[in-house]
Amino acid sequence: MEHNGNRRARRKDRVAYQNGDLSTSSSEDEFDPWTAWAYKPRTITLLLIGACFLVWSSGALDPERSSESDLVSSVKRGVWAMVAVFLAYCLLQAPSTVLIRPHPAIWRVVHGMAVIYLVALTFLLFQERDDARQFMKLLHPDLGVELPERSYGADCRIYVPEHPRSRFKNVYETLFDEFVVAHILGWWGKAIMIRNQPLLWVLSIGFELMELTFRHMLPNFNECWWDSIILDILICNWFGIWAGMRTVRYFDGRTYEWVGISRQPNIMSKVKRTLGQFTPARWDKDEWHPFLGPFRFIQVLSLCVVFLTVELNTFFLKFCLWIPPRNPLIIYRLVLWWLIAIPTIREYNSYLQDRKIVKKVGAFCWLSLAICIVELLICIKFGHGLFPNAMPRWLVIFWTSVGIGFVIFLGAWSWQLHRSMKKKRQ
Repeated sequence: MEHNGNRRARRKDRVAYQNGDLSTSSSEDEFDPWTAWAYKPRTITLLLIGACFLVWSSGALDPERSSESDLVSSVKRGVWAMVAVFLAYCLLQAPSTVLIRPHPAIWRVVHGMAVIYLVALTFLLFQERDDARQFMKLLHPDLGVELPERSYGADCRIYVPEHPRSRFKNVYETLFDEFVVAHILGWWGKAIMIRNQPLLWVLSIGFELMELTFRHMLPNFNECWWDSIILDILICNWFGIWAGMRTVRYFDGRTYEWVGISRQPNIMSKVKRTLGQFTPARWDKDEWHPFLGPFRFIQVLSLCVVFLTVELNTFFLKFCLWIPPRNPLIIYRLVLWWLIAIPTIREYNSYLQDRKIVKKVGAFCWLSLAICIVELLICIKFGHGLFPNAMPRWLVIFWTSVGIGFVIFLGAWSWQLHRSMKKKRQ
């Protein structure tokens, strides 16, 4: 017969696993005296507090005061209140994800933000281009103004002898551009999420090929050869990937023995443990193995295609909806995509490693793919008629040849695998 304490402990471990794949360390945190309050449900209390905020912000008890505001202000307040109510529901009642740090509730809110973004994109998809631009102006006053076109490949000379102040003007302007830092930080973040150096280099080179393919449509993609190959691939992307993989190896080599905050011996240890709550509870290696078979190769390649499509959507959304590069909405979108991509990569790798015949992708995987598709549809719909230049013939021939070669490669690989399996059965 089991003791009651053992039975209670097993029940707690089972509940912790069902509510977000919690590890033993998170169970210890859950019952730590200093942090136990953060893991106890307060659904009714927070519901009543939220109702009080709604009464105050909506003017339900004073309708005469609320009627003084104009229609636009009332609609904005109503939309933001709707978003807040949905996020509050996700915070309290939505199912937990595979991530538990710094708190499972944070990732439930991220899930809710992803759903709101998908719904907002769907609404935007059904509007006309000019109406969508005016709608975006309601979100930020700087929007709704046509963007100036900037080309990075107008003058590709490294040495400019006739320039009065700097004969290396083109190099200096490119080196001190804000996108240099964005490249490094972006690839550092991608390396932490993907954790596979060959796959990262495929994405790095693939993005430059994507810029080459669509530079006849967007002037921003028109770059000099030394900017694309040397500065982007060999310097910025390489440094970001190197720094990201160093970070991966650092966390991979650590021993994770998490002890509750209250059991730390001194103040500095308590501070370090508190900051450690924002680091992984454990560090799992994501093994992609793209060459296990043609189907696995296509699955891993699909991840690369989605990543590149998200990057492509960033530029075309800015152009189609007239969103300046420094506008906060662009930053918010990038941060949201980064938060969505963290659990998405984890879920997709778990999906690939799962040996079950019948299985489904996680919620974040589904949301990421849906958001990517709707963003792409918006770019196609709103970009109609904006890009009169046709794709160069040599690019059409090149990508057609690549597609045919890829199909032949997969067909030969599948046939070879089928023959080897048939021989083994004999």
